[in-house]
Amino acid sequence: MTILTESHCPSAVSAGRGVDVALTNVRAVLDDEVVDGATVVIRDGVIEAVDEAPGYLPEAIDGRGLFCIAGLVDTHSDGFEKELRPRPNVVLPADFALRSFESRVRAAGVTTVFHGVGFENGAKYDRSVAQAHLLCDVITDRRAEVDARIDHHILYRLDVRDAEGLAALETRLNQRHGDLLIDEIPLVSAEDHTPGLGQYTDRAYYERYIAGTKGLDAAAAKQYIDQLVVDRDDKLDNVEHALSWLASRAHGGTLRLMGHDPTSADEIDVAVERCVSIAEFPTTVEAARRARERGLRTVSGAPNVVRGGSHSGNVSAAELVSLGLCDGLSSDYMPTTLLGAVGALVADGICDVPAAIALVTSGPADTVGLSDRGRLQVGKRGDVVLVDFDGRLPTVHLVVAAHDRIAPTSRASA
Repeated sequence: MTILTESHCPSAVSAGRGVDVALTNVRAVLDDEVVDGATVVIRDGVIEAVDEAPGYLPEAIDGRGLFCIAGLVDTHSDGFEKELRPRPNVVLPADFALRSFESRVRAAGVTTVFHGVGFENGAKYDRSVAQAHLLCDVITDRRAEVDARIDHHILYRLDVRDAEGLAALETRLNQRHGDLLIDEIPLVSAEDHTPGLGQYTDRAYYERYIAGTKGLDAAAAKQYIDQLVVDRDDKLDNVEHALSWLASRAHGGTLRLMGHDPTSADEIDVAVERCVSIAEFPTTVEAARRARERGLRTVSGAPNVVRGGSHSGNVSAAELVSLGLCDGLSSDYMPTTLLGAVGALVADGICDVPAAIALVTSGPADTVGLSDRGRLQVGKRGDVVLVDFDGRLPTVHLVVAAHDRIAPTSRASA
């Protein structure tokens, strides 16, 4: 594929404008159908046309029958944290790590990402309050730069037992929009990863995880977790304060609140009372079904779909999709699993292409209130992806983001 700058091509974009590009002979994936032989035109970063008739556009990219979909929206990605530490005892500069991860994300077809930033002091993921502020600053700075390759957002992850984490999050969210905040309504996840709760209700899975990651035998891993539970139980008094503060802000409309790893209908009912609007990673069908009944949006993990089940013994995300209890998938820790999940869901006959694509585009966008993207519709943000599937395996051929400073103008490779 040839990339031409503005000086070479009138359809390229100048700094400060959105991208201009046309894609012909594509399979356009709309809300409820796939339109073969379609043309998609983006002008100044906005979708101007989605036509069934191709027309003659000499500078258009020939999509050669590839699927054309809206850019993926990832509402929970921990990849930036992982990019910081590619090996034990190796820590990269945060600004370099973000740009490196940005390229990985875009290559996976993701054009909007919410980076998970943990507001806590914990050894498990090497998180600290100081690091949380640093990562937020780096993300905020990168988002404002004209050469950013994707649209960066922040998912503020609060350990509700961590008083210092709450104080730091309060400081962050009390700043004015345009200063330290990216989104008018910040996205916050209330989390309690104490063994025996949430994701690790069956702590045996957590013991195996700790044994593997820390090189401990079974007895030492059990002892490690026993002490962790004791230490976290000493912080129970912080939970009510944190949840009350979050509920007050959510009720006032100054944040959008996720409940992390709900396990039961009762937990969902309590979450609703606390103004939670999104059930993130429900661990049981019961919790997901109650979330649907109570009007909550639901998010499940794409890696769960790709692997064929949960690594911690919880409900299969594919099962939730098949039951109509999942509004969107997030990458959690691996961006490529979003389109991998699409391939798996379609190959396994769980849903058709438009429904599967919606789980990684319009579904997540609607969940977090981004109504300007996630669909191939006139007037929507011009983030598009050309992709094909070899059975359940995806290959991304081209990604166009609304504010790209250069425009692709030759034919895409088949």
